[in-house]
Amino acid sequence: MRGLCYFFLSILTQVSSTFSQVIGLLGHNVTLPCSYDSQAYGVLSFCWGRGKLPSSKCSNTVLSSEGGAVQFRQSPRYQLLGRVTDGDVSLTIMNAQWADAGAYGCRVEIPGWFNDRKVNKHLVMEEAAVEEPVTEDWTPTTDWMQEILTTSTPETCIGDFAASTEEEFKDFLEVENIGRMAVIFFSTIIIILVLVFIFWRRCLPKKTLLETHLNASTAENIYEFMHPSA
Repeated sequence: MRGLCYFFLSILTQVSSTFSQVIGLLGHNVTLPCSYDSQAYGVLSFCWGRGKLPSSKCSNTVLSSEGGAVQFRQSPRYQLLGRVTDGDVSLTIMNAQWADAGAYGCRVEIPGWFNDRKVNKHLVMEEAAVEEPVTEDWTPTTDWMQEILTTSTPETCIGDFAASTEEEFKDFLEVENIGRMAVIFFSTIIIILVLVFIFWRRCLPKKTLLETHLNASTAENIYEFMHPSA
């Protein structure tokens, strides 16, 4: 009689299921843990369902697997992200919503009578806390000032100043060369125009006098031809 009591007690211990609460954040992924000893039993069939587990299988099955391959999946949001071959058959709900709250059951079918691994979970959804960005006003500290003073020596300051001055002088020379070339070009044009004008002014009176002298000589020759002396 006592041995029969121990037998039923062992059966009740094996078929008893655990129930625990899992907190999920709205819009985040939430994992409902479930596992078994895969080294002792190998890869087994299992299922996940909504509501407390019945005497066999799962109620309102959302995912089932046989031989390590998923046979049924109610929604793509139900994923197995653990290593199933290592006995991790935890259910991950992607982008969890308010409607995902409630009871879930995991059953792993272990060979033999009343040997199934049963885990009941209750998912509670909560609003995810909104983190506001924190901006801090920056003020120079003594450590920062000390670092500047220690790293900045007179030699480095003079070197930096000389380098910057050299660069500025080169830029100035480039600008000055462009301006100088422009001045030379326009000055040359002006000089040429002035020389042309002076040459034209000097040559014009001589040309006029020469034309006047030629006209006078021609008129005298015509007159002498028309009125020969006796």
